[in-house]
Amino acid sequence: MSTHPTFAIVGHPNKGKSSIVSMLAEDETVAVSPDPGTTRQARGFQMQADGRVLYELVDTPGFQRPRALLEWLQAHERSASERPAVVREFVTSHEGDPRFKDECELLRPILAGAGILYVVDGAHPYGAEYEAEMEILRWTGQPRMALINLIGPGDYVEEWRRALNQYFSIVRVFDALRADFGKRLELLRAFRELSELDQSWARSLEQAVEILQRDRKARQERAAAEIADLLIEVLSASESAPCPEGADQVQLGKELTERLRARIRRREHSARRVVQELYRHRSLRMQSAEFDLLAEDLFSERSFSMFGLSNAQLSMTGAATGALAGGALDAAVGGASLLLGAGVGAIVGGLGAMFGSNRLAKVRLLGAPLGGHRLIVGPISATNLPWVILGRSLLHHRLVAETNHARRESLVLDASASEHLAGTIDAGRRRQMESLFRQIREQSGLTPQQRDELVSHIVAAMDDARQRPS
Repeated sequence: MSTHPTFAIVGHPNKGKSSIVSMLAEDETVAVSPDPGTTRQARGFQMQADGRVLYELVDTPGFQRPRALLEWLQAHERSASERPAVVREFVTSHEGDPRFKDECELLRPILAGAGILYVVDGAHPYGAEYEAEMEILRWTGQPRMALINLIGPGDYVEEWRRALNQYFSIVRVFDALRADFGKRLELLRAFRELSELDQSWARSLEQAVEILQRDRKARQERAAAEIADLLIEVLSASESAPCPEGADQVQLGKELTERLRARIRRREHSARRVVQELYRHRSLRMQSAEFDLLAEDLFSERSFSMFGLSNAQLSMTGAATGALAGGALDAAVGGASLLLGAGVGAIVGGLGAMFGSNRLAKVRLLGAPLGGHRLIVGPISATNLPWVILGRSLLHHRLVAETNHARRESLVLDASASEHLAGTIDAGRRRQMESLFRQIREQSGLTPQQRDELVSHIVAAMDDARQRPS
């Protein structure tokens, strides 16, 4: 028997076995397909955390000739106590036999000591053809648990439950494609309940649940730290270029503004990749069938409306919407209300109409040390931009953290149509975070202690977001 808990995932072809493995092992490399026969060889997938293997799932081919296999076993039966040995004889005597290749593949890990997780599809009716499979598994003598997976819209769960209870000590209903982290832990606890399990395995599974919970919290804190660093970098960012005498300052301001916008977009995308890596979703694709929110441009009016704070909320959190420090004059460099603004006082007084609270960045014209001038766009002065970024980041984190690895379709966003998602953060917490945002602008960053404070606020906001219904 393996030193760590090992479970062979077995059953009829195309009943979601590989989806179960991918979900529990947090492994996107498991081949998942609606076509039967995708899995042709047994392959182990280990779940690791804290530098140790917590458990292993073995993905196996589906039964192809269970009745013929059972007939062979019954023809060679000696006594009930010898049944596992007869199963082993079958595998040994049929090595290389193409007729039973899949049966031999799925039985090997069980004969090597793996526990059995038998997967059926509760969306389709129970049939007597499954009884041969279940009887074969009973012959192995290994601890067995049945999982009623829900692949389609049908509901034959109770019919399946009555049949499975005759062959398995534990029967659970489980939706492999939609199970969140809590459901996965429940399934591991069910593994632990198998009375036939070796006691060392039971202790290992109990430890696995505890380690996974700690690991989950650590991932959340690392994701919050990445989001905090994103906010710090964005609010400190600026772009500059030489501005010779006679240069078109308006055009240069527009070019620097676009460079700053592109830089902020790239940094947000980089943070998303980091968060997805933390949750082992390296190839996760995202789309929103209804709202397209996360694909929406960061600086669009829709992003500000959906993710930022309302004017009233900005006022309540103490956000400054008046003149910028130092009395510099801000003016817009673009026609859209949410483009990064530019203001260089009297020097660039003809840049265009004023846009009041829609200003997004300072623009300054400063003397260069070696003569001449430099035009500087930044740092960000818009009070709502960090809230827009935070709202987008919180929603992205929630979707990534709760999407399991068995889902291979694009991640579909199902968000509320209500506006100002950042406004759902507790008002007192918003005021504390706004104070930190001001510190970033004034200090071009945060002290380590202030950064830790921002991270703790983001973690709390993540917890609140997870508890709200989708």
